[in-house]
Amino acid sequence: MENEAAEMTEAQGEVITTEEIENLDKLYYSIGEVAKMFNVNTSLIRYWEKEFPIIRPKKNQKGNRQFTKKDIENIHKIHYLVKDRKMTLDGAKNYLKNNNGISNFELVKTLQGIRAMVVELKETLEDKKEDAKN
Repeated sequence: MENEAAEMTEAQGEVITTEEIENLDKLYYSIGEVAKMFNVNTSLIRYWEKEFPIIRPKKNQKGNRQFTKKDIENIHKIHYLVKDRKMTLDGAKNYLKNNNGISNFELVKTLQGIRAMVVELKETLEDKKEDAKN
């Protein structure tokens, strides 16, 4: 499941969706897997880890980072603020600190999911209407 999500988002050049994050089933993910999910370099994930206190992956005995689903959700919020909303890192930090990063982020992601469902429903209805004509 997680490899499929990472491969799908990488192939499309898009980041992992909130729904795909909810469906992740492993306990821990490597930094490489996380970077693929967001279509970024591992160095950016490491940099964000230093800059944002909400990203705190465990490290195994070898020192490899082990990201949880919660870490991935937090990276998703940061990615949205920095890449989509074009906030500076300081702006994203302040936003997360003052708003807990929940309100607008989750609202936008929920609305995007609803829009995708409506578009799919519209296409299905148009196909059925076309079939009925024939």
